[in-house]
Amino acid sequence: MTSFIIKALMSMVFYFLISDSSIAKAPDVFNKVYLPDYSYAGYEFGEKQPNIEGWRVINVVDHGLIANDGLDDTQALQALLKKLQNDPDPVVIQFGIGRYQISDIIRISRSHLVFRGAGKSATEFYFPRPLMYATIPREMEELSNYLTRESKVQKEKKQNIHLPYTLWSWSGGFFWTGVEGVRVKAYLNNYDSSEPVLAKVLSGKKDDFSFEVNNVGKLEVGQVVEIEWHNPQGKTGSFLQQLYGDSDVKLGSRHWENPELALSKQQALITSINANKVTIKSPLLHDINTKWDVNVRRWQHIEQVGFEHFSIRFDKHPYVAHHVESGYNGIYLTRTFNSWVKDITIENSDSAVLTESIANVTIADVTTTGKSLAHYTVQLGGVHNVLVKGLTIENPSIHPLSFNTFANKNVYLDSNVKVQPVLDQHSGANHHNLFDNTYVHITLKETQNQYKYPLFLGGGASYWKPSHGNYTTLWNTRINFKNGALSDQPIVLYGMQDGPNARLVGVSANLPFKIEYGPNSYQEGIGEYFTDIPSLYIYQLQKRLSKLKSL
Repeated sequence: MTSFIIKALMSMVFYFLISDSSIAKAPDVFNKVYLPDYSYAGYEFGEKQPNIEGWRVINVVDHGLIANDGLDDTQALQALLKKLQNDPDPVVIQFGIGRYQISDIIRISRSHLVFRGAGKSATEFYFPRPLMYATIPREMEELSNYLTRESKVQKEKKQNIHLPYTLWSWSGGFFWTGVEGVRVKAYLNNYDSSEPVLAKVLSGKKDDFSFEVNNVGKLEVGQVVEIEWHNPQGKTGSFLQQLYGDSDVKLGSRHWENPELALSKQQALITSINANKVTIKSPLLHDINTKWDVNVRRWQHIEQVGFEHFSIRFDKHPYVAHHVESGYNGIYLTRTFNSWVKDITIENSDSAVLTESIANVTIADVTTTGKSLAHYTVQLGGVHNVLVKGLTIENPSIHPLSFNTFANKNVYLDSNVKVQPVLDQHSGANHHNLFDNTYVHITLKETQNQYKYPLFLGGGASYWKPSHGNYTTLWNTRINFKNGALSDQPIVLYGMQDGPNARLVGVSANLPFKIEYGPNSYQEGIGEYFTDIPSLYIYQLQKRLSKLKSL
């Protein structure tokens, strides 16, 4: 008993020592290694907040949606949206206090439209059934055929599970934005309906704002286009080095088996055109090399779409297996630019917010809660310059924070993961992403007399490995260990063996720890929290805005 008390006191002394020393000024890391400029993430490139002053407000009660009447409101809401589809006025669809019941997908396919509740504790959208009972949109046909052709089956022998994947594991939502009928994500070549190429990019440098094209005839100032980089050179293609550097990581076959598939995409706003020189608002993701078949394509999208001040509730439901979710998915954002989600609570979802092919969207002050095990909370799929700010995760989930296939230049800022935290990077050529000022709460399980936790575990299929590309950045990661104070050894944070050239700057905790993260990760300030620059994103944004004001 005496040795137990002494051991506990020694751990407490160490805790206070590390707490006192963990507050520090940020090192001059900016002059030591390359860090991407993340400051362009979010609505209006982080420079403005949404402003709907003067928009026409439509009260749903005038269109047959009565809160708390126990009736299904789906058809009335769909009819209202159909009526507004070709209305040129910006509109706010205002919901009142109480519950609205929805049982089918609500499509938002026009710009300048906001769903606004009376507050997340006042307005509730209740979904009594999952998406497997909803009308399946035609955009899901390609995914359905892909899952069948590839024989996608979840196999868990010990649980006697041998079940086909569903459509709703990483796609779909009851509130669904986008351009109806336009392909969201590529799965099969015979469905290829690529947007027309507007120009070929001839030269340009990573982080520059201008590049040269072969023809500007189809380009316009103010146009939002998509820049695409390909790998037509096969297994040893030079663009793969741009993605992964010189690190010795095994690359999956998806990187070369379909040269027509772009491995990196950037949605870009054209700000000026001079001769054959095009200038865009945000910096180029990569160098330009004509061997990489770099194109400027049309990008169909809607913009100025918002969801704010309400809650979404699903009933508690049993967990069956990974990838066979029945579709308790809240919001699915596709083909959307300069838009937002804010001040929302989502309970008992399979996935609270899913994203694909969106850019410059801010998702702020979302709380996910409930007892049901989720697949994702707020997931970042094949998206660019998306900012997730102030996400609070109170429910168990397999991938709480996740940068998924093709995600780049996105930011999770001020996330608070209270249950089973994992900083997931889900393979599929995701790169240049930022976990910023993240707070996680970990309950440890002792393994062979040692405490370990897979905080950096990366998901995804083997054919899309490695887990991430160059320059993933973790800035000021704070860890609250809920147990483990009596361990003789530092707690091991592991899970990432195939993520090249990451930057881990400022990792602090209430107990001794060590990090296993590779290959070639740059680590500085391990054991410290940098109070002078708590957020890299905000630091870079303020620096950029100050420079703009001085011009």
